[in-house]
Amino acid sequence: MMLQATDLYRFFHTGDAETLALRGVSLTLLPGEIVAVMGPSGSGKSTLLNCLTGLDEPDGGMVRVGGMSVSRQPEAARAAIRAREFGILMQSGNLFAHLSLTDNIQLQMQLGGVADAPRPAALLDRVGLAHRGHARVTQLSGGETARAGLAVALACDPPILIADEPTAEVDAATEHRLIAMFEARRASGKATLIATHSEALAHRADRILRLKDGAICHD
Repeated sequence: MMLQATDLYRFFHTGDAETLALRGVSLTLLPGEIVAVMGPSGSGKSTLLNCLTGLDEPDGGMVRVGGMSVSRQPEAARAAIRAREFGILMQSGNLFAHLSLTDNIQLQMQLGGVADAPRPAALLDRVGLAHRGHARVTQLSGGETARAGLAVALACDPPILIADEPTAEVDAATEHRLIAMFEARRASGKATLIATHSEALAHRADRILRLKDGAICHD
């Protein structure tokens, strides 16, 4: 088992109002598995991904990666686990705006201490951005930004990929290309968990977890 989350709860407060973003969510992610997390906007998908990767701390419950606790750890310990175990694509904040796409990938490889990962040009080609290596974030469309962020998330060939809407704003041909990347990871024994609205992507997953109002639906 690569990742296990048990009874995750997350509360947000705005003034006197309380929002229960996650309500007792439990899940597992196995080697060589693609899991799709689906649900309407506001169902808790992004909050769940933040808690799974240690970018956010759940108010209740526990996340373990490879048997190690991610929850209730100092930020330095969580950051070390992220660098070693995860590739992360969130809906924003994946790229340094002052760097080119090639430099963003190279920086991620340096931070991860990985020398034998796929080279930047190869990664950009795999996400259909071979011609955009010198571009910066401000020069990209929304779909290109998501794909560039995915290339950065894959820079160190991570055991676990956590991705939030990686195929948003792309055409069908590009989506199939990205799905093929996820399936190649599955064939090599790596795990991928994707929050998505795409039925095409979900159809290729091993399992689908459906969230509604912060809880997993079992119907």
